[in-house]
Amino acid sequence: MKQVVKPIKDSWILNEVENCLLSKESTGIRNYTIFQVGKSTLLRVSDVLSLKKTDVYNEEGLVKRNAYIIDKKTSKRNILYLKPVETDLQKYLEWLKTIQSNNRTKKIYKSTNFNGNVLTSPWLFPSIRHAERHIDGKAYWKIMNDVGHLLNIDYLGTHTMRKTGAYRVYQQTNHNIGLVMKLLNHSSEAMTLAYLGLDQDTREHILDTIDFG
Repeated sequence: MKQVVKPIKDSWILNEVENCLLSKESTGIRNYTIFQVGKSTLLRVSDVLSLKKTDVYNEEGLVKRNAYIIDKKTSKRNILYLKPVETDLQKYLEWLKTIQSNNRTKKIYKSTNFNGNVLTSPWLFPSIRHAERHIDGKAYWKIMNDVGHLLNIDYLGTHTMRKTGAYRVYQQTNHNIGLVMKLLNHSSEAMTLAYLGLDQDTREHILDTIDFG
């Protein structure tokens, strides 16, 4: 049976998922930052994992205001606004610098197949074992699946971060479906509503807030 991935609608559950991602000793900050970038930019996981350091950092190592990419699935141009995730990306870069230093690397990765230079790797989210490659979707699915098992949540997957970001934008902009549709690079509102997981109960709850006169 195919897993149904849904947005995380409850802020408390979202906090638990983020803390769980962050808690993994060797790769927690990377896994957490992937989630934050996906949630804040509403990118598909394949596009998040394909980001390069030069996409998000300038020559001084500061986070750019915008990143310009081409969506893999749609081949559409996409302009990413990075300010919402600026602090996380800056902390992540500092973490990369720290773990690459010899003493710290030996301490953290004594029992890990650490291979390559994660700091000079062109990829924003390099594999710890093979820094010349970025972490792939299957690996990140396993990370999210493990979090789901630990927290007893059966709807987590690689699309969770994108769906959660979209849902939060939708809720906090008074259901501005046009904005969410634009951010997701969708071609129709119907596609966006389905993606948000707006089931009958949710639709009825929204309708309860409408003054029909």
